[in-house]
Amino acid sequence: MASGPVVGVDIGGTKILAVRLAPLARPARAEGEPPNQGGPSRGAIAGAVEAEARRPTPRDGAEVVARIFEVVRDLCPAAPPEAVGIGIPGLVDRGGVMRFSPHLPGLVGLPVADQLAVGLPGSRLWVGNDATAAGWAEHRFGAAVGADDVLMVTLGTGIGGGIVSGGALNEGADRFAGEFGHMVIDPHGPLCPCGKQGCWERYASGSGLGQLGREAALGHRAPGVLARAGGDPEAVRGEHVTQAARDGDPDALGIMARFAWWLALGLANLANAFDPRVIVLGGGLIEAGDVLLGPVRKAFAELVEAPGERRVRIEAAVLGERAGAIGSGLLAAGGAAA
Repeated sequence: MASGPVVGVDIGGTKILAVRLAPLARPARAEGEPPNQGGPSRGAIAGAVEAEARRPTPRDGAEVVARIFEVVRDLCPAAPPEAVGIGIPGLVDRGGVMRFSPHLPGLVGLPVADQLAVGLPGSRLWVGNDATAAGWAEHRFGAAVGADDVLMVTLGTGIGGGIVSGGALNEGADRFAGEFGHMVIDPHGPLCPCGKQGCWERYASGSGLGQLGREAALGHRAPGVLARAGGDPEAVRGEHVTQAARDGDPDALGIMARFAWWLALGLANLANAFDPRVIVLGGGLIEAGDVLLGPVRKAFAELVEAPGERRVRIEAAVLGERAGAIGSGLLAAGGAAA
């Protein structure tokens, strides 16, 4: 772990969020030692966030880099930090070049790492996928402390993911692993921004929940949800369904159960493929709490292969919107070894 200040930056679709981390190391766990589920989790890392800075996310790639320099200067005005990590939604190769991003196309082809190196001489850099970074943060200091095999699934406008295997980050051969949202679960399904049809994120993201809510409102099956959207069925969004479900609205709870089935279907596929100990669910949808987690866990047990033989825990992320920035900083400071 770095001994000086570390900055982690999360590039979102609407905002850039940066945090400055104080030096912080997790005590090592010896091989064979039982996982310490009560380890330095949320409180420890929260105390290590010394400051944060925000900017709106520009559409132009060069402007994004300029905003990154701004937030780093805001957090470390006297001198460049020892390490800077950047998490971006999309495919970032091993050279730190953005190769694909359905939600931020203006960044595609941008050599982010090279441009940052010019303006941050002497700082160690990590530039990679935002959900991968969030997964590392939750593994090290969040909902999956003590587990060596972890999947992170972030539920926002789309679905992102991260993989920790054997206590180490697994980014894949080309560093493109974890794009769980683009598993095709229905080849005849709705068009995805990536260009394919029937991707998992069209059913199990915030956009998917909103679509289920609009369909119910248009069919006159969700008056409580419709009322929260001002009476316009086309204005129904996932948050309207979530609000109504948390208030106990039976129609909204029914929509949430359908949504949970789609979410659990993808999680079961991932569990069958990776055999994780913990699946951490992050992103804005987790604010729904037990009205989402309860039916997801139930459907997962019905869909996964050999449920009685598995000990997979499905947990809500605990580091909130800072997870991607915290994880990026941790990866820049100390790498991805357990």
